This record gives sequence, C-alpha cells and structure tokens, in this order.
Amino acid sequence: MKTPVKIVSIIVLLALLAFTIQKPLEKSIRKKAIQNERIMLAQPMVAAHTQDNTIKVALLLDTSGSMDGLIDQAKAQLWEIVNQLSFAKYGKKNPDLYIALYEYGNDNIEASDGFIRKIIDFSNDLDLISEKLFALTTNGGSEYCGAVIQTSLDELEWGKEKDDLNLIFIAGNEAFTQGRVSYIDATDNANEKDVTVNTIFCGNYQNGISGKWKAGATRTNGEYFAIDHNQKQVYVVTPFDDIIIQLNVKLNKTYINYGRQGSRKMALQATQDSNAMEVNEEVAVKRAVSKSNRMYSNSSWDLVDAVKDKNFKYEEVEEETLPEELQGKTTAELKKYVAEQAAERIAIQEQINTLNKQRIAYIAKQQAGNKVDNLENALISTIKTQAKRKHYSW
Repeated sequence: MKTPVKIVSIIVLLALLAFTIQKPLEKSIRKKAIQNERIMLAQPMVAAHTQDNTIKVALLLDTSGSMDGLIDQAKAQLWEIVNQLSFAKYGKKNPDLYIALYEYGNDNIEASDGFIRKIIDFSNDLDLISEKLFALTTNGGSEYCGAVIQTSLDELEWGKEKDDLNLIFIAGNEAFTQGRVSYIDATDNANEKDVTVNTIFCGNYQNGISGKWKAGATRTNGEYFAIDHNQKQVYVVTPFDDIIIQLNVKLNKTYINYGRQGSRKMALQATQDSNAMEVNEEVAVKRAVSKSNRMYSNSSWDLVDAVKDKNFKYEEVEEETLPEELQGKTTAELKKYVAEQAAERIAIQEQINTLNKQRIAYIAKQQAGNKVDNLENALISTIKTQAKRKHYSW
C-alpha cells in the first residue's frame, strides 16, 4: 500500500505535467485563432443573401372606357417582355421574375375601393397572368394614380433584399393628380420601399408632362413615356412563324399533368395558346418562345418540371390524378416515361429557340431604322436601364 506522502508526490507531478502540456496547447490555440481572424479580415465582405435575386414588376393599368387600346397592347406584348427578361443575369445567376397586375379607373369596381382592384398578386405563373390579362374589360371611371400606387405598395410583398429590382409601371391617360391620395406622398413611400415608379402616359408627350406624369416618375428616379395606346400592332410575317407554332403543338404533348389542379392547369395552358393566336400569329410565336425558356415553369402540375425539384417524391403523386394511360404503371415505368418526355421537350425547345434567333434577325432587317413607341418598348427599355443600376446584365 502506498504512503500518503507518495500519493501527494504523484498528484503534484501530474499537476505539473498537465500545466506543462496546457501552456503550449493554449498558445497554439490562440495562435490559430489569431491566424483565422486575420484570414477573415483579409477576405472581402460578402453580404448574406439566402434567396435568389428577383425582378418584381407591378403593372397598374387604367381600364376606364377609353383604354381598350392599352389593354390590347398589354395582351400582345406580355410574352415578349417575359422573353427579354429571361436573359437577365445577376452575377452568374438568373433572377426570378414575378408580375402583379392591378386595374384602376373602372366603374365596375366599387367606389369605396377607389375604383382599384388587384387582379393578381406577385406570381410567376405565366399562364395565370395571361388569363387575368385577357379577362380585363374597360368601362368609364375615375383614375386615381396616387391611390393605386399606394395600394400596390401596401398590398404587395416587395421584400427587403437590397439587390432585388422592384418596379411599378402605371399607364393611363388622365391627370396624375386626381384622387385623395397625393402622388407625392405615394412616390415618397415608394422610395422608402426601394420601389421605382415608371409612368406611361397614353397620349401626347407634352400633355403627359402638364398632367404631372413625368413628375411622378422623376420623384423615384423612374422613367416617363408617352405612347399611342391606340396604335395598331405591325406584324412582320417571317418564314419561321408557322414552324414555331407547329413545334409548340408538339411541345404541349410533353406535359404530364398530376395533382388536383393538373388537368385544369393543362386546359389553361391550351386556352392561353388560343388567346395568343387570336391576337395574331406573332403573339402566338412569342408565347411559344416563352414556353421554351427558364421562366415558364409548371412544377405544381407538370411532372417533367416537378422532378427537377430535389424534394420531389414519386411516392407522393396521387395515381388517380395522372393521365389515364399512366395510371397503374410502376414507379420505374413512370420515371422512364417522364425522362423520355423531358428529353423530347428539351429537343423541341432548342429547335424553337434556334428558329427564333433567325426570326429576330429577319425582323431586324425588315424594320431597320424604324422606332415604335409602344408599351412593349417602354417596358423593356426601362427595365434594362434600371436593372443595370443594380448590376443586372443581359
């Protein structure tokens, strides 16, 4: 048995040994911490940004009795706007696009609401946006610009990411000063939310200035335009139009509806194809091009788009919501079919985009030197200019 003196001696020796080991260890840890701190200080600061960048566009359209031409232009030009924005980049990323739609100045809307109605909240469902746009009608009305701007600021979720592009486009043909809500107050509030207000006067340029449309845009560093909203669209027929329209029919066959909304959404897709064709073949072609780019995504009802999501599970698909010919198939068989349709879709989309490049070159040659003041050109040129201020590129 060890004596107490020996035990004490052992304890003291162990303590000394621990102290001897601990000091260099602490020194090493402190040195490593200092090195890490220096490395962090030497690196450029990167702002935390957990979400993809977004372009948010709110269209505030006057639907009073004299504005049929404006609505027709909006219907005709939606798809070209989408096509142009599909090429936008922020660094190496492609920003998402969300569009909201308001109408104002229509007697069919309650006076208590300021003759203002939100048609659709910010959405990337392009078929739904098209459906709502084609459903607009005009009727009489009092146009309160300040009120509709303020309403869109209050009701829409603009977000707080400093690199997002938040734009309002308001179009109409009466004085910008009407109504109880001052456009000055509304544009001050837009500045606070980092929202740029762009104004489009439907009429004479100088009349728009005297009606304060330019002043309304200037207050948020926005752009002012005057357009002829009754101008008829000039459609340049190209040798590529019919081929693209035929390819669009093939493209539709690659969609596989699923879920409770699947069949209805597929029908909506077909309806919007018809709506575009009713305007003219050029709009139908532009819609087909939109359906061949990244912004046209239907993962909520189409299996080909849905499987791109890493969280998608075939096991969660309700079999009874699938097309009849796919019900009863095994998961392996369904996967194989979806993969085949995905490959077919990519091939068709590539054909459409190749033909569209040739189509654009053809139109540019035909229209060389001709400048058209319409809704499409006002929107696209403004978005590109203001996007570059926030380091977006094309």
